Amino acid sequence: MAPEVAHPGPSRVRRMRFFAVSFLFIAGIVNYLDRTSFSIANTSIRADLGLSGTRIGALLSAFSLAYGIAQLPIGLMLDRLGSRVILAAGMFVWSLAQMATGMVSSFGGFMATRISLGAGEAPMMPCGVKVMNDWFSVRDRGLPTGLLTASNTLGVTLAPPVLTVIMLAFGWRAMFVSVGIFSLLLSLAWYPLYRDRERVALTAAEAASLGLEPEQPRMEMSLRVWKRLFRLRTIWGMMLGFGGINYTTWLYLSWLPGYLQAERHLTIARTGWVAIIPYLFGTLGSVVSGGASNRLIRRGIAPITACKILIVGGMFCSALSTLGVAYTATATGAVICVSIAIFFIYFGGNAGWGLAQAMSPAHMVASVSAIQNFGSFVCASLAPIITGWLLDHTHSFHIALMICSLATTLGALSYWFIVKDPIDAGIE
Repeated sequence: MAPEVAHPGPSRVRRMRFFAVSFLFIAGIVNYLDRTSFSIANTSIRADLGLSGTRIGALLSAFSLAYGIAQLPIGLMLDRLGSRVILAAGMFVWSLAQMATGMVSSFGGFMATRISLGAGEAPMMPCGVKVMNDWFSVRDRGLPTGLLTASNTLGVTLAPPVLTVIMLAFGWRAMFVSVGIFSLLLSLAWYPLYRDRERVALTAAEAASLGLEPEQPRMEMSLRVWKRLFRLRTIWGMMLGFGGINYTTWLYLSWLPGYLQAERHLTIARTGWVAIIPYLFGTLGSVVSGGASNRLIRRGIAPITACKILIVGGMFCSALSTLGVAYTATATGAVICVSIAIFFIYFGGNAGWGLAQAMSPAHMVASVSAIQNFGSFVCASLAPIITGWLLDHTHSFHIALMICSLATTLGALSYWFIVKDPIDAGIE
């Protein structure tokens, strides 16, 4: 049998798809520019305001904690209120927090803006996943989801050169304000231009292009059902599995420049450019994963099976590549292994977002995605701490990289053996 091909939907659906994917791709880049700006400016902030390294670390952790905790209510709010309202509000909050960061002069002021930034950015990925689920049929949503996740790595890639240029030209305060203003303009564009699918009266042809029944009733997510999700084996398997993905992601995000300088003896200037290479591979991994997902599903492989194949395959390849980082003898070999590891972890991570869609009824997608992200965030937050402690005691990244490889492998096994049954709307 010849493989199925995707057919373009009616023009109104095509326009909404194009707008949503384009907007979320740009917003994803800006999200990571905002998220990494404090790391770029922390040396200048310390010099200007006399903040200790411990206080800078506390501010970095405040963002992470606020972001992780906010995932839980955000998912339920997205399923109940829709992406149009929640993302607009989230972007507005994070934009104001970013701009305010350029105006504060005390530790307490910085703490307030970092917590606000984390809470404001929390809707971005669950909202993106819900939008893809709403406006793309199951056989078409892999690639747009890949573009969404690719925007994150592209943001990480662009942040050092873009933000450094702004900071050197105008100062760190102007850097925060200028990036915040751009985010604010984006937030003001989303609400008037986007429409939640549930609040659009679809024609029969439009519903068919999305794989929906013409008269399919609208279901709503409740707090009671949301609580019941935590009783499901599948949910816990997804949290642990995605934890393996984000452990690797956060280890490299937090420690790659330090690793290249301390372990491979690269200069600071050279590190700034070399560290870009792996994240270009990560961007490519997300896009390739999305295309592969579409292709497998159109060939008749069940969406859950297709996503699990890509997740587990990607995670095992990343784990092996991280071991290669630990044992390779040269700096060039290490950069190659890191690039392959990041390519495959984003390859698997994109499929992890796809699995959240495949496992969930449509009215639960944001909640399930956010819970998966929250659980993974708890696991991932250990990576910088464990790596730093091992570095202090062993003066080497060797054991930390081996632990990272093990965490990724355990995450892959969790996806394969624990994540079994789809989340049934019958839990209601």
